[in-house]
Amino acid sequence: MVRRAKEGDFRSNLHRGGAASVASITPQEREIAIKAARTMALDVAGVDILRANRGPLVMEVNASPGLEGIEKTTGIDIAGKMIRWIERHATTEYCLKTGG
Repeated sequence: MVRRAKEGDFRSNLHRGGAASVASITPQEREIAIKAARTMALDVAGVDILRANRGPLVMEVNASPGLEGIEKTTGIDIAGKMIRWIERHATTEYCLKTGG
């Protein structure tokens, strides 16, 4: 998802009037987002990336990302996907392997 600030503002937050649209990510952006989440020991994260001239830059890693904007923009039930992932992985065997 790409967010754009409203006219006259630099903040692209949707609750501050920013607009969002669906965007494709590059393999490099995917790799850097996964690496950022893993560095923070997160299985699920929202990673804010700035598309800079020198390549993608991680601006923020959110352990508890807001989903309303991205679900509305993409039409994908991300919360449901997260719950199904947790249900698949929250087994005794998985918890023993990971110490959880």
